[in-house]
This record gives sequence, structure tokens and C-alpha cells, in this order.
Amino acid sequence: ISMGGTFSKLIKQGHDVHVVYQTSGNIAVTDDEALKFAEVGSDFIGAGAADINFKSVIEFLNNKSENQIDSLEVRKLKGLIRRRESYAATRYIGLKDENTHFLDLPFYETGQVKKNPLGPDDIAIVKDIIAKIKPHQVFAAGDLADPHGTHEVCLNAIFAALKELKPQAYMDDCWLWLYRGAWHEWDIHEIDMAVPLSPSEVLLKRHAILYHQSQKDRVMFQGNDSREFWVRAEDRNKNTAVLYDDLGLAEYEAIEAFKRFDY
Repeated sequence: ISMGGTFSKLIKQGHDVHVVYQTSGNIAVTDDEALKFAEVGSDFIGAGAADINFKSVIEFLNNKSENQIDSLEVRKLKGLIRRRESYAATRYIGLKDENTHFLDLPFYETGQVKKNPLGPDDIAIVKDIIAKIKPHQVFAAGDLADPHGTHEVCLNAIFAALKELKPQAYMDDCWLWLYRGAWHEWDIHEIDMAVPLSPSEVLLKRHAILYHQSQKDRVMFQGNDSREFWVRAEDRNKNTAVLYDDLGLAEYEAIEAFKRFDY
């Protein structure tokens, strides 16, 4: 949503690009979407063995009461839905599967909108993946307008991990860039890096977003904006390009914006 065009450029330019999903995202999958996948899984395996008991999942979802917390199996299925959608999108952009990482941070796994506080285990997991990759650039979601606060907790985990890693020599050449998500964009005076997109790159970004099928049409946590995420992203990126054009700079189809954060 926020840096699909930049993501594609980095891969095409030959950089060693990794994408890291901090949470499972299971709470943002509707019951109807999970039921569809459970029924497909059940039809496919029949009476065979599976890691998920699809019959049990189907029974739970068909009898679930309002505000009831999902069972562990339902949450696992919803998380797997998000994971496979993520693989579809990153493959489309051109990323190798081994460069896609899923952290499933523990703070998120409450089954409810209200999450646990950020803990040492969460920070350690984020710290470990950064130490493993030793990146020169880290791009992270800086959108604190997220309706249920997950982005803020994830960002705080990154801040804490980077602070602990800062004494390491490989961190001397590591910059942190923040992008904003589906709710807001940086004001023009806050932008430290602007990445222009061509019409074909805007279309590629849209198609990658649409691979996240469970997040289309009826988004569970979209805030006060009723538009789909891909529409918001395109409008925001095009508006940024117009602002730069009005300032007398080159005219582009769209621009993705980033703010550098000194950790």
C-alpha cells in the first residue's frame, strides 16, 4: 500500500531486498473469508489428515456468537490466509520466497482487537531478524492513525530493537525510513525522500495490493475512509506528485514519500 513502487524498483535494481511481516494479521480476516477457505480445505482433503481440522473450524464459524474470540485453529487458518496472500504479492513484485519473513509477534496473538503490551519477546524477535539480515536501509510503517494501534506497537518494537543494536558496527551504515499507510501521508515539508512512479509502476503496485484478497471489499479496520486501500494509496501518491509539480519540480504519475528517522 505504502511503498509497493519503491519495493519493485529496489528489486529490479538488483538490491538484496527482504520483506518482514511483524504480525500474523489474523484478526483482520473476516469469518466469511475464513469459512470459505475452511470449506475448500475440507473439500480437498476429505477425510484425510491435516494440520487444521477444517470440520471443527467450519462448525465453530457457523455457530460463532457475536464478539466471541476465535479458537486457536480459526486464528491459525486466518493467519495462513494472510501469509499466502503475502507470498502471492511478493512473488508478483519479483521477490524470492526465502526473502519473505513472518515473525508472528506474540503481542498480537490475543484473538481480540485489544492486544497485549509490547514485551521483551517481541523486541527480541525483531532484533534477531535485523541482526540476521544486517540491512543498510530499513523501511517501516510510521502510520500511527491505524484504527486499532497495531502499527504503533510494531514501530515501537523496531525502535527498541534498533536502539539495542546501535552499538553493532554494521548499524553505522543503516538508515531508517518511515512510510505512512492507508490513512495519512506525510506533509510535504516532512518528506525526506520522494520516489517517483511511472503509470506502469502504479498499475503494478495496484495488482500487488489486490493479491491481498481478504483485505478487499469489506475491510475490517479501515477507519473513517470507506474507500478500498488500493484506491486510497493511488489517490494519495498522485496527490503527492501534484504537490511536487506545483512546487515547480518534475511532473510524475505518482510519488511515494518517506521520512528519515534518526534512531
